[in-house]
Amino acid sequence: MKISKGTKIALFTILLLVIDQVIKILVKTNMTLGQSIHVFGDWFQILFVENMGMAFGMSFGGYVGKFVLTLFRICLGIAIIFYIKKLLKREDVPTGVLYGLAAIMCGAFGNIVDSLVYGVVFDASTPTQVATFLPAGGGYAAPFFGKVVDMFYFPLIDTTWPQWVPIVGGRHFVFFNAIFNFADSCITCGAFYLILFQWRFFSGKKD
Repeated sequence: MKISKGTKIALFTILLLVIDQVIKILVKTNMTLGQSIHVFGDWFQILFVENMGMAFGMSFGGYVGKFVLTLFRICLGIAIIFYIKKLLKREDVPTGVLYGLAAIMCGAFGNIVDSLVYGVVFDASTPTQVATFLPAGGGYAAPFFGKVVDMFYFPLIDTTWPQWVPIVGGRHFVFFNAIFNFADSCITCGAFYLILFQWRFFSGKKD
């Protein structure tokens, strides 16, 4: 039986979303907040943190910003769904364009799940307590206000600036100090792939 292109894209998106949620749930239900597991020395760590805002741990306007951001992600995800459905009707669309958009869509929905569901079905993670699923006392937040689970940390360079360096001399320096999750990676990789390899399609240029 031949599988349609639309079905392949849907299965790809579901697979990425499942991977994202499995990783987050394993971290959320097995690690205390701030706990770190060193995978490759200090260079690659599983470091459990939560954030109320944007990708890579950035914040956005407190609770109002959190609500707006979640709403924006939902609208973005829905818009991408309709855009992909429109592109599937065309014969001239490279398959890579569809997969790139699907990765971005998966990333958006992956973090939407955290915001909409996690606050309802988990109690709060703390530095001394691992979160439990469906706690007797209820979740730690209302829908839209759940915290996004982040865990991937790659402090490739962790050092101190030499004293002779102007302005920053003697200060601690970490590269790359962002902590992110699989959904963030899907958005970033999907966007970079489209920019680097599928720019001709979006610019309207043909080979």
